[in-house]
Amino acid sequence: MSTMAEPKRKRARRSFSEEFKAGAVRLVLAEGKTIGAAARDLDLTESSLRKWVEQARADVGRGRPGALTTAEREELTRLRRENRILHEEREILKKAAAFFAKERR
Repeated sequence: MSTMAEPKRKRARRSFSEEFKAGAVRLVLAEGKTIGAAARDLDLTESSLRKWVEQARADVGRGRPGALTTAEREELTRLRRENRILHEEREILKKAAAFFAKERR
């Protein structure tokens, strides 16, 4: 028997349906289970379930101050993507304008 503890193996990343997440959150918010107990029962990490519960609270207006709702997060993601594309397009236009300005000389 070894005196050193074996290294903890990382769990493979799993994905869950929105229905599963909603059911897990319901166990905590509606049925009063603790996050730890619900996570153990569903074979989840506490941090994942805690994140889902916090997001559900924010979505109904009961989250931490400044917490974004799911809709706000989606809009922010969309706007950031759009902003990145616009910046890229502007850089392309700047380079094209500089190229054509040199060509005219």
